[in-house]
Amino acid sequence: RTDAGVSAVAQTVAFEAPTWLTPRAFNGHLPGSVRVWAAADVEGGFHATHDAVQRTYRYHLYAPESGSESGSDRTRRDPEHAVDDDRFRAALARFDGEHDFHNLTTDETGTVRDLDARATREGDALVVELSADGFPRALVRRVVAAVRAVGRGTADLAWIDRLLAAEPVSGDRGVGPAPPEPLVLWDVTYPDAEFTVDREAAESARVAFGERHRDARHAAAATGAVRDRLFSAVGEE
Repeated sequence: RTDAGVSAVAQTVAFEAPTWLTPRAFNGHLPGSVRVWAAADVEGGFHATHDAVQRTYRYHLYAPESGSESGSDRTRRDPEHAVDDDRFRAALARFDGEHDFHNLTTDETGTVRDLDARATREGDALVVELSADGFPRALVRRVVAAVRAVGRGTADLAWIDRLLAAEPVSGDRGVGPAPPEPLVLWDVTYPDAEFTVDREAAESARVAFGERHRDARHAAAATGAVRDRLFSAVGEE
């Protein structure tokens, strides 16, 4: 399962099914926003949550690079979103490795995790990839929010250290979760499950989400045009 608003390309569901129920057949009974694209035969005691040995999330953070030539115009228009990549990566590195993340989740147990954290710049976005054997509630989104604050210069590395310390941090000293929509459950690893891709079902999913991506880009183009017109009007004064 994921938080409401989070997408998943590797969400796994386990249930008993007749042999004829292939992914492409199952898709005929699902809404367009949900597609099955692979399947595996597993033992009767298989549990989609408990049997996973690693999960990977990717958060697509809109974060124009401050001070760069390519991002200078976006930075000027969206100064509150611009980040310093070096500060961002230094903050993210603090979360790498084994820590007790009790200050970054509402869960009371299972807060000690060994996290693999990395970030890749893709144009105006920083793609934050976090992997672990499991994640407490909203941990990924709170890590992203904390790292973003340091990258924007509204927090320092000492604050990250306090979040990872044994002392409880709450209220204004804590960190709330980043929005769920840019987050994707990217991969889940099971030691005893070998998934077979249904190529027709996968292509159907690619087309369905390609259409959603196209529609979102068109909507963004319209709102971006309005933004730019107003930005020009303000600049003319």
